[in-house]
Amino acid sequence: MPFKHNASRRHHIPKARRRVMNWPAYEAGLRQRGDLRLWLDEAALTGWHAARRTTRGGQPIYAEVAIELVLTLRLVFHLALRQAEGFARSVLRLLGLDLCVPDHSTLSRRGRAFARRQPRAGRRDEPVHVVLDSTGLQVFGQGEWDAEKHGRTPRQWRKLHLAVNAETGEIVAHSLTDKDTGDISEVAVLLATVEGQIASVIADGAYDGTSVYDAAAARQHYPPPHIVIPPRASSIVKADAEVQTVRDRHVHDIAEKGRMAWQKANGYGRRSIVETTIGRYKHIIGSKLRARSTAGHKGEVAIAICALNQMIRIARSLSVPAL
Repeated sequence: MPFKHNASRRHHIPKARRRVMNWPAYEAGLRQRGDLRLWLDEAALTGWHAARRTTRGGQPIYAEVAIELVLTLRLVFHLALRQAEGFARSVLRLLGLDLCVPDHSTLSRRGRAFARRQPRAGRRDEPVHVVLDSTGLQVFGQGEWDAEKHGRTPRQWRKLHLAVNAETGEIVAHSLTDKDTGDISEVAVLLATVEGQIASVIADGAYDGTSVYDAAAARQHYPPPHIVIPPRASSIVKADAEVQTVRDRHVHDIAEKGRMAWQKANGYGRRSIVETTIGRYKHIIGSKLRARSTAGHKGEVAIAICALNQMIRIARSLSVPAL
């Protein structure tokens, strides 16, 4: 029977309505995101030229901050390398600064140097509630339909693993791998990169594995992070187990109180923060990787995450459920 004949008998989940409590500051921050003065750092302009090296080899012309500035403008304003070069040159000309701008070949080559950079999140004294998830980013190439029709190279993907601070929404660690890498295998890398103490690790059921609990325990012995990962529906507690693990307690609580009550008691709803972060990345930066090499991909993601963290620090909405 068609869907419209059953519409009256279907269960409709109402759309959540929320009220922004800091709208004036949030609106001002959103406008500031498009202000060039936010991205043109004074330190980058004063230290534009690289220091002279004392070892053998060619002398670099541009400092690392100059390369990062132009590549950040490229990602934020969705420009190609040549257009980013012309855009930066015109901005410096309007500012009255007699500075040379890196050409597109230099930007592409020097951008690979940011491959190992991790996010510069704001330093906080309190422990961090880390939320984990991953998403796919498309690599430049032909589509599947074109590959099937003409026999060309199919579309390729990279997997971006993120660790997000549940309190601030900032990305505190990331890892870019090939599409076949499992989510669980990158947990130890992400947790090792997070600065400071970790209060809890929150993730979906794809991270339900012994290695995740072991990685969290190895990252921080005392106090151990609280793991909030829903076990599989078929999970059971071993009757002959001498010591009850955290996962066993989760299984027992879900069987006794129900899954929804377990989620509310453990704060599992904060996992939506990392999904919001992924949506913000793909909406602002894009779902495609523009570089052509693996090192270029990693450098591009590192610069994009630094830009997103800067955006969330100046414009973050504080919302509550609307009555």
